[in-house]
Amino acid sequence: MILAVDTSLGTAVALIDADGTRRAEAGTADPLGHAEVIGVLLAEVLADAGPGDITHVVAGMGPGPFTGLRIGIAAARAFALGRGIPVVAVPSHLAAALTALETASGPFAIVTDARRREVAITVFDGADADGIPRVIAETVLVKAVDADAHLAGVRRIDVPTLSGADLACVGARALGAGRTLTGDEPLYMRHPDVTMPGAPKKVGS
Repeated sequence: MILAVDTSLGTAVALIDADGTRRAEAGTADPLGHAEVIGVLLAEVLADAGPGDITHVVAGMGPGPFTGLRIGIAAARAFALGRGIPVVAVPSHLAAALTALETASGPFAIVTDARRREVAITVFDGADADGIPRVIAETVLVKAVDADAHLAGVRRIDVPTLSGADLACVGARALGAGRTLTGDEPLYMRHPDVTMPGAPKKVGS
């Protein structure tokens, strides 16, 4: 089985078989409180999935806010470390695009809330030979009021939550094709507000 964890928007957790069959899925749309629910959702999904060996963990790598996104990635890595299994990094917008492909044709944009009146946009067009959504314009951060002008007529799909099962499916297809979809560094939309303090000022005697 393949476990998927994503906290780029709400919190999404799912387990699928290697062929894409959904075993169990749970999630919440709350864009905050990831740390409070991630353990509960993991336990729920593991209980609902039934017997079977988990061979990989798919981690949603964003785009997303710094604080929320890193909670899901840390949970995925900790679970994988505990089981001695590999982590598969997948851009989160690929999961939303796979969901959209059930009804979308032609170019379309996945648009997610990046907070502070900004949105993250990735443009797709169909799927490639491996069944993975084809990116035709990489993820960018745009002011929400400028999003339509930026897209210049490309169909936009605003996504409030992601499917953990579809994230797992993208990861499974990448594994089957021997592909690496992204690196280990998350796609943070911006750096955290807090910074480490500088060295203390010297006080003259």
